[in-house]
Amino acid sequence: MNYRAIFTKALEDLRSERRYRVFVDLERDVERFPYARRYRQDGTTEDIVIWCSNDYLCMGCHPEVIGAMQDAATRYGAGAGGTRNISGTSHPLVALEAELADLHGKERALVFTSGWISNLAALGTIGGLMPDCLVLSDQYNHNSMIEGIKRSGAQRQIFRHNDLAHLEELLQLAGDRPKLIAFESLYSMHGDIAPIGKIAALARRYNAMTYMDEVHAVGLYGPRGGGIAERDGVMGEIDVIEGTLAKGFGTLGGYITGDASIIDAVRSYAPSFIFTTALPPAVAAAATKAVRLLKDGANWRAQHQRQAMLTKHALSAAGLPVMSNPSHIVPVLVGDAERCKAASDMLLDRHGIYIQPINYPTVERGTERLRITPTPLHTDAHVAALVDAMVDVWKTLKLPFDYVENVVEFRREPSKGHCTFADFKKAAE
Repeated sequence: MNYRAIFTKALEDLRSERRYRVFVDLERDVERFPYARRYRQDGTTEDIVIWCSNDYLCMGCHPEVIGAMQDAATRYGAGAGGTRNISGTSHPLVALEAELADLHGKERALVFTSGWISNLAALGTIGGLMPDCLVLSDQYNHNSMIEGIKRSGAQRQIFRHNDLAHLEELLQLAGDRPKLIAFESLYSMHGDIAPIGKIAALARRYNAMTYMDEVHAVGLYGPRGGGIAERDGVMGEIDVIEGTLAKGFGTLGGYITGDASIIDAVRSYAPSFIFTTALPPAVAAAATKAVRLLKDGANWRAQHQRQAMLTKHALSAAGLPVMSNPSHIVPVLVGDAERCKAASDMLLDRHGIYIQPINYPTVERGTERLRITPTPLHTDAHVAALVDAMVDVWKTLKLPFDYVENVVEFRREPSKGHCTFADFKKAAE
């Protein structure tokens, strides 16, 4: 049997569907972010501007976060030394879990090596431990949540995205059996937000447990960065809150928080926790520093929201088809996989702007898009340059504009090409 031919054919299928993913070789410049160095295949390099980083608040570039990682690596070494059950339960990891439990107002927290693993382990264990459990899963839940639910062996029913009437209908039909409602607070490809309080109210009415993914909201929303649930005053109504350390907090890892018995059960039963090497102490220390900084980071969150809203307004004013939503996510609809990739390539090659194309299966076919994520370090000048570049690409590729009445030209005052944490601190003071 020609085994190689099997894999070659699988890759050819991806290429024919315009779904083959190409990685861009980048070197992020901490001192000048959102600038990065691009390494071309011909050996040349160039400066580009990143517009699609999930390091939403630039904590991965923050000098105090970097310093905490360096200090911890010097004290504890580069690795964890083993799984949590062998020799990997370091004090920085214990301190991080206490910080996260406090952030969400829960009894306990448990840290994993990624947000994907935390959803896999937690949903797989919680659903598996409840006899005859029915998991009610939002239509747009992340792949990690879907895989965790599958791992649990529990029956799964999908409710239409953010559709409370459909969710209630399924809850009624489920009767008295154990039920788990699994959903996200903020859906990263659409940018829309779940009606958390209303879902929690349905859960109470029908005696269901709730599991909510706050991955794209922790650090970014709420008085202390606890996420959408904190912002809306409903953290206490959700049984398990899952989050990541790799986006708003700019480091690496995932976590769950909740009642001590639930968290301890996941710790004790989840194979993907038990048999995985622990997060290194240096990463845990950096994450703890980021969480602490953002508990008092209202100004930084406000600047982030300002730049996100400015970007949406500027792109919309130029007639570009921005998909409306109330969050920091800025999706611009293309609607075709090949043209979406072409737009991404042209932005990079012609304008030095990096925005990855979002195609199926991440989004549904026909809804392919460019997903833009402004940060507090994107200046007004960066926004203006982005608008000019996007308009040029849309015209060159003959992509559809979505013109609105009374379009106002986006103007800016002259400003520096980049700002720093020191610049922002000075402005905030």
